[in-house]
Amino acid sequence: MHIAALFAAAVLSGWTHVETGPDGGTVWSGRIPNTFVADTRASTIYLPPGYDATQRYPVLYLLHGLEGSPAEYWRSLHLAQRLDGLFASGARPFIVVTPVGGQVVHPNAGEWAGPWEQYVVGDVVPWVDSHLATIAAPRARVLEGLCAGGYGAVDIGLRHPAVFGGLGSWEGYFTPFRDGPLAHATGRQLAAHDPALIVRKEAAVLRRDGTSFYLSAGGNHAQVRGIWTLAFARELTTLRLRHVLWVAPKAARHRFWSATVPSALQFAVSEFE
Repeated sequence: MHIAALFAAAVLSGWTHVETGPDGGTVWSGRIPNTFVADTRASTIYLPPGYDATQRYPVLYLLHGLEGSPAEYWRSLHLAQRLDGLFASGARPFIVVTPVGGQVVHPNAGEWAGPWEQYVVGDVVPWVDSHLATIAAPRARVLEGLCAGGYGAVDIGLRHPAVFGGLGSWEGYFTPFRDGPLAHATGRQLAAHDPALIVRKEAAVLRRDGTSFYLSAGGNHAQVRGIWTLAFARELTTLRLRHVLWVAPKAARHRFWSATVPSALQFAVSEFE
């Protein structure tokens, strides 16, 4: 095992080393304790090449789709190779955390809300800050996700503005579906989880805090429509909120998630500079 990987093994005691990137970044699988749901599934953490606990690193949190798992970022999108290459090109290194979430039974009918929102904010972020060499500040945390994870990232981030400084949706949605923890929500409860409403209500605070957004769109998938992302981007423009909109060219739409990765990672890089 690479020296950096041996060091990381001591830091992440009890975690399993599952992958090493071409330049030495390491991917680990293990459990971040969940005090809100009895769930023993593993989350994943990437430590950049040469990770050094005497330094401090920003953190990119990525929420997976539902149904889905952290593996979609590491196995399907080959994130370790992409991150290693990004840092080798001179970008500031950062840690990446992909927490597991969503109900085990009927996983397609879930949302990153209720206990899963509480898990991200109440367990995952504090655990990461207490176990790894992080910069424990909103400016050093970006929360992104794909599909349902994209909805969760924007919703959770808007509801907890003191935790995350940058929010990213990889063709997610911006009005909640009535499912998972929100299946029996009242109209008022749904409105409290509606990013399209929250940004209007909190626009002045978001501008003051410099909260920024990353949005990508590439057509439609399942029930999700790309025009929803375009409409949300127009709303952010109207509200004078900082954002990046990446629209996949037609030639890339058959590999949309993979094509999204470079601009989504670059957004995090720009936030951490």
